[in-house]
Amino acid sequence: MIMIEGSIASAGVLDDKIEGMGFVDASTLGTEISLMYARDDNFTGRVLYTDLSRAWLHPSAAKALAKAAQALEREAPSVRILVKDAARPMSVQKKMFDAVRGTSKANYVANPARGGGLHNYGLAVDVTLVDASGNELPMGTPVDHLGKEAHIDTEEAMVKAGTITREEMKNRRLLRKVMKEGGFKTIRNEWWHFQMVSRSTARANYKRLDF
Repeated sequence: MIMIEGSIASAGVLDDKIEGMGFVDASTLGTEISLMYARDDNFTGRVLYTDLSRAWLHPSAAKALAKAAQALEREAPSVRILVKDAARPMSVQKKMFDAVRGTSKANYVANPARGGGLHNYGLAVDVTLVDASGNELPMGTPVDHLGKEAHIDTEEAMVKAGTITREEMKNRRLLRKVMKEGGFKTIRNEWWHFQMVSRSTARANYKRLDF
């Protein structure tokens, strides 16, 4: 298992709390890990994970991610799934929303005052693909790019317009294929975001990370 830069070996306070809830460490699922919010080179420009060092998932999402990793192994043996974000406690969600409050980026962040989003239940994961050397495959945008170039429903038009390449579209489709085989669902405006259920289902049936 290659732990890519940005992941931290020692556990933080939030790691202990999440592990105590029975969540699963994604590094045990056949994936690589590089937590983008453990660094400042993310869309907020801030380090948000000061007490969180591992990528955690609710057991149902963990099972799905392991299945997706197995599907990718069959489809493209030299390629791996790279997890950039997973379970996100509400305390971090508040820091993230505060970082973009009052800006155009606020529309891309689930408002904690309205219950947050699927990451706050460990039921969503942000992922991309890497080659055998750990290099991210070209996807047309970085993970966390906030703009129309990250949308998945206009990819053919973007290829024709030269906004993304056909190779980048092919890589996105490979990622979607294996994640869907695992049991995840997509959202329209972020090619890297995959989730297990709707927000209403999560709120009715799952426990939020309220710390």
